[in-house]
Amino acid sequence: MKMTEHSHHDMADMPMTENMADHDMSQHHMHMTADPGMANMDMTDMKRRFWWSFGLMIPIIIITPFMGLSLPFTLTFPGSNWVTAILSVLLYFIGSKPFFDGAKSEIKAKKPAMMSLVSMGLLVTFWYSIYALLANQFVHGTHIMDFFWEFATLTVIMLLGHRIEMAATMKAGDATDKLRALMPNIAHVRHGDMMMDMPLHTLKPGMIVQVLAGEAFPADGVVITGHSQVDESLMTGESQLIDKSENSPVVGGTINGNGSLDLRLTQVGNNSFVGQLQGVLATSQDQKSRVETLADRVASYLFWLALIFALVALIVWTSLRGLSAAINIAVTVLVIACPHALGLAVPLVIQRTKSVAAAQGILIKNRKALTAANHLQFALIDKTGTLTTGKFSVNRIITYGLDETQAVAIMSALDSQSTHPLAQSITAYGRQIQAPLLQAENVTNIAGYGVSGMVNNTHYLLVSERFLSEKHILFTPLHDEGSISYLLKHDQVVAAISQGDTVRDTASEFVKHLVQLGITPVLVTGDNIKTAQNVSAQLGISAIHAQVSPQEKIALVIKYQQLGDVMMIGDGINDAPALAQANLSIAIGAGTQVAQAAADAVLIANQLPKIIDFLQLIKRAHTKQIQNLWWGAGYNIIAIPLAAGVLAAIGLMLNPMIGAIVMSLSTIIVTLNAMTLKASPNKK
Repeated sequence: MKMTEHSHHDMADMPMTENMADHDMSQHHMHMTADPGMANMDMTDMKRRFWWSFGLMIPIIIITPFMGLSLPFTLTFPGSNWVTAILSVLLYFIGSKPFFDGAKSEIKAKKPAMMSLVSMGLLVTFWYSIYALLANQFVHGTHIMDFFWEFATLTVIMLLGHRIEMAATMKAGDATDKLRALMPNIAHVRHGDMMMDMPLHTLKPGMIVQVLAGEAFPADGVVITGHSQVDESLMTGESQLIDKSENSPVVGGTINGNGSLDLRLTQVGNNSFVGQLQGVLATSQDQKSRVETLADRVASYLFWLALIFALVALIVWTSLRGLSAAINIAVTVLVIACPHALGLAVPLVIQRTKSVAAAQGILIKNRKALTAANHLQFALIDKTGTLTTGKFSVNRIITYGLDETQAVAIMSALDSQSTHPLAQSITAYGRQIQAPLLQAENVTNIAGYGVSGMVNNTHYLLVSERFLSEKHILFTPLHDEGSISYLLKHDQVVAAISQGDTVRDTASEFVKHLVQLGITPVLVTGDNIKTAQNVSAQLGISAIHAQVSPQEKIALVIKYQQLGDVMMIGDGINDAPALAQANLSIAIGAGTQVAQAAADAVLIANQLPKIIDFLQLIKRAHTKQIQNLWWGAGYNIIAIPLAAGVLAAIGLMLNPMIGAIVMSLSTIIVTLNAMTLKASPNKK
């Protein structure tokens, strides 16, 4: 579709943004991508469980020995062991549920990971401690060490880790909900000579509906009567208005202009454009959420390592020392496998990265963004609103027997009452060149074509090329890119003006930095090929895909993913499915809520080179994650075999107390290491 075919802008002075309702986050379930069982746990519930658990932990660690050793602050008194047991039972039911739910999901999926490892530790430390309490109390001469101290600290540390993670990766709202908010609540359905308002779920193909000025179309259809202009940025990402008249197709969710249209519905509900877009978006987000994280893999290995060593130790030591001693050794193995440090290793890095990124103008919404920068090979970039400002400016003015400044003054007068971006571009240009301020009278919209009015007692029209063609008015057509309008005086063309989107000041620098990082930039746009080629030539981008629909955008992402990891950058509703599909996605902060909800991160700073800083930051954050995972898991890898007695033949067997001390030190190390993450060294 050539942009020169668009009618003039004054016919649709309606809001150009989506009417999206903000969602109260407390009413939404948080989506924890790594932990299936955490998906149903919202932030409010997690916060409540954490603080209750924290309150119960304090007295437990005060009155309970640490691995059988009384610490300087340990406070024991008659019956303190029973107080500890009661507090631990409360803690068990309050703090353990999220992990048990997660473990059930992991086991059901046959992929035990972090939740299974934590649950195993909680079950062993709690129930063995209950057994130890009862045995010590009722079996004469028995002294079995309990692990209430370890149980309490493991519960709270893991809840803290997941609370940090949830806060750091909270969604700005489900993108499918944001899409749904684009649709009107009701449709004006024609029944004979009467109009009846009906909810959208009752609509059926073949129904005749009326869409008034400024309303969103309730479903896909074909215009049967009326003439208007429609904002189709939902599909194309481009802000030009499209003429719609008899037999023109329209898409549900797009916005009608100043005219009223009657249309016959063709596709409704899930079969409509928005319905299909929701399906594609949901599928992409679900596939992305199933990507296994490195922390999950490490936890999975530790789960099997601890379980196998515990079982082998139980069998071997039963034959050597008897069942009672073997059980103690097996339990010690499982207790030492408790992932205190591992549970904080990644969440602390995420939280620190989020803080540093926010200072750089990037809001991180999905923790998977922290692992996506190391292998990026392609950056698919939307044009309008991303590489360009999305704001129109005057490219060129041609006059025929009229002074250019005077022509701009007349156009500005005709457009002075319009709020459309094209009209505002002309009036802004008039102020820039200090054109005389003229007053237009009797300004009238010409439906689908342009505007007319009297300026200095002379009748003028500012109209589209289609108006000239249909009225058989002689003119010399401009072949510029963008939107072109013609100024007529007494049915003669006296001036022509071309307007187009402007490239961001920082776009060229951004593209150069991408290339330096070994990432191939790819321009993806719903606009025409000529405009795309012009922008790509300015920025030095060789790979171009023009006139691309939302479905085609996601297909492009998938196609490039077959060659390497893909970053997607966009701002529009039509970018949302591709943003959800990409390995790393960044939405422009000035863009739509749908795009922001679908993306992994949002660029708030409105400076494209900030994305380069962000890529470098998350590379360093990924390194920190690896280091922390080694600190957190390395201890277990060494301690578990030693606790199982692998080197018992040479007298080397890990004492539970020593193991717990080393475990505590590893927790401190991963915390300090996460805090050392800084912004780019060359940034202040």
